[in-house]
Amino acid sequence: MGSERKDGTERKFGNEEGSLRIHQAIARQLGTAILMGVHKPGELFEGEIEASERLQVSRTAYREAVRILIAKGMLESRPKAGTRVLPRARWNVLDPEMLAWMFAGEPDPEFIRDLFELRGVIEPAAAEFAARRRTEEQLVTMDEALEEMGRHGLSTAQGRAADQRFHNAILAATHNDALAALASSVGAAVSWTTTFKHRKQALPRDPVSDHRAVHEAIAARDTAAARSTMAELLRRALADMDIAMSDRM
Repeated sequence: MGSERKDGTERKFGNEEGSLRIHQAIARQLGTAILMGVHKPGELFEGEIEASERLQVSRTAYREAVRILIAKGMLESRPKAGTRVLPRARWNVLDPEMLAWMFAGEPDPEFIRDLFELRGVIEPAAAEFAARRRTEEQLVTMDEALEEMGRHGLSTAQGRAADQRFHNAILAATHNDALAALASSVGAAVSWTTTFKHRKQALPRDPVSDHRAVHEAIAARDTAAARSTMAELLRRALADMDIAMSDRM
């Protein structure tokens, strides 16, 4: 997979791993295996020496990968007790990188519904606050994001990035630091669920008009409409996801 240079720095993977460094790629491999149930909660991982030899990487790279998973709440490492997989309730499932790992394969339908339920709690309220507190500059950011979404479509990386910017701008427009701190997690959920929906084919319905309705309500400072249009946007997005999921069954 890779090796460590004599000066202690790590080489990067070749074409298969792109720009990922060795320890990041190992963390992704192990983290994905945990998410897929290959490694069960409570299961003891093999020792550092055995694992690094099996993966053909340095012990330093493997150790750094394990530290990444510990930080995400997936593993616990204790002296003499070894490294174990923690219960799912301990995992930071809203970590943007973990969301990427989940959607690299076939994500759990129940977890997808969990994400939409969470968004249903956060985003309608955020839209209502944004309608009260948004600035003209934030409206411009939303409008520019909508233009990009319409130009590129949500089946493209550019369109999905614009979709993220739109939702992030609404969270920023709440002028609530606690809500704004959720931007990376909400943005990742928006991006990966949209990517999943378009993985095999474009959906027949264009959701840009739903986003534009939210923008218009926020621009008009209509708090009730901002909340209701965002709730409707999410309801339709979940319905689209149900179509995408049924196509895979």
